[in-house]
Amino acid sequence: GLALWGRPLVIELNNAEAPLHGASYQHHGDLQKLLGEGSKAYDYDLIVIGGGSGGLACSKEAAALGKKVMVLDYVVPTPKGTTWGLGGTCVNVGCIPKKLMHQTALLGTAMEDARKFGWEFTDQVTHNWETMRTAVNNYIGSLNWGYRVSLRDKNVNYVNAYAEFVEPHKIKATNKRGKEMFYTAAKFVLATGERPRYLGIPGDKEYCITSDDLFSLPYCPGKTLVVGASYVALECGGFLAGLGLDVTVMVRSILLRGFDQDMANRAGDCMETHGVKFLRKFVPTKIEQLEAGTPGRLKVTAKSTESDAIFEGEYNTVLIAVGRDACTGKIGLDKAGVKVNAKNGKIPVNDEEQTSVPHIYAIGDILEGKWELTPVAIQAGKLLARRLFAGASLKCDYVNVPTTVFTPMEYGSCGYPEEKAVELYGQENLEIYHSLFWPLEFTVPGRDNNRCYAKIICNKLDNERVIGFHYLGPNAGEVTQGFGAAMKCGITKDQLDNTIGIHPTCAEIFTTMEVTKSSDGDITQSGC
Repeated sequence: GLALWGRPLVIELNNAEAPLHGASYQHHGDLQKLLGEGSKAYDYDLIVIGGGSGGLACSKEAAALGKKVMVLDYVVPTPKGTTWGLGGTCVNVGCIPKKLMHQTALLGTAMEDARKFGWEFTDQVTHNWETMRTAVNNYIGSLNWGYRVSLRDKNVNYVNAYAEFVEPHKIKATNKRGKEMFYTAAKFVLATGERPRYLGIPGDKEYCITSDDLFSLPYCPGKTLVVGASYVALECGGFLAGLGLDVTVMVRSILLRGFDQDMANRAGDCMETHGVKFLRKFVPTKIEQLEAGTPGRLKVTAKSTESDAIFEGEYNTVLIAVGRDACTGKIGLDKAGVKVNAKNGKIPVNDEEQTSVPHIYAIGDILEGKWELTPVAIQAGKLLARRLFAGASLKCDYVNVPTTVFTPMEYGSCGYPEEKAVELYGQENLEIYHSLFWPLEFTVPGRDNNRCYAKIICNKLDNERVIGFHYLGPNAGEVTQGFGAAMKCGITKDQLDNTIGIHPTCAEIFTTMEVTKSSDGDITQSGC
């Protein structure tokens, strides 16, 4: 009849390391405490560290299930002093402002197209950075407020303080005035996310910005060097160029590491067509300030990764986007006994998001070998709360994850990149169907003829089931979302062929693809 927080406690007496059903209590004398004291008087059933997408979703779901929940969130200012409100990277310095600024750039292209469709406007068209920045940040501010209200309505105790473990079940929370408070909980969820990595060269933190600073930058960045080839680098470089700025992207090795390389290179080619310059196989060695200002002037020195060549250039702004580091190093994980990958700060978890310490879980960008995407963190957080507190069993699917890179020509994908599919299944067991296409909307302005591209990777051993979906074209997010649902249902090539397309659209290309890569047939499209 012993119950733990309203759930039955099953004890396997023959194995001291066996998890206790529903709560996984194994260490630190918790079993003795529970048997001896009935139930341990912790302050909270659950404390979530991190108020981003994953942490908020998990905390609200746990509270909705009747648990006593606290969420702690604290933004350490960037070297430039930028900080923000509740909601994490996505809302404040990620997906939301990025997509709005990408939309700003698309509107610029739309105005160019409009003349070809008969719209007449003679005035010179210019873009006002301050107007855009203010509008974007006003919207973000409304989201921050909404999150606070939502937590209050769901009875989640939100504390704006920096959390670090002092014991396995106890944390210290330090607020911005330096006041310290201590809280205990039965369970913890780590959802601290990541922050941009710097280069570790002279002048990087003093003179450069990252995506953390860009979206609230109080002035137009002017001539910009983007260092990196991550999706953050390409998205930011793409929309800055779309605003009419002079943009160069410095690439160390390959574009979009981890993504399908065929698609990544096509997305890069489209960027070059639309004015983004690429400086390939170079890495910066130092950044010097020539002149302070808003923006000022900077001198960048870089070296080739292949020869003794040295590059020097002048820019108004240098944006570093060379990856992100997990925020796990300063939250006392050693005091809680949580194992961390020392190389990258990522946290290894089992398929239930459980860390090496049974009552401590982790979700979101800090997980080792998992997608660093907002909806993934949200899904994992919700499902985790339901498993912990509602007896559910459903786990997060980290394979069939649809995603989109919002480069000027957008790239959407779901499932495996071609390289990974070949590695897992072997080239001989795959059939890859592909096609170039020309969106009808692009025909009258006469741009990007046969630059858009679609590709599906099918497993011949499993009825030509689609295991990789790739799309380079307009509205990639909207197109990919639906096919993501289809892949979750196990769609095959035959089922795609038997689906009637919507004409004229870009997405219909996936219902009519006939040419395989292995046939080396012509994939250019002409007419309707």
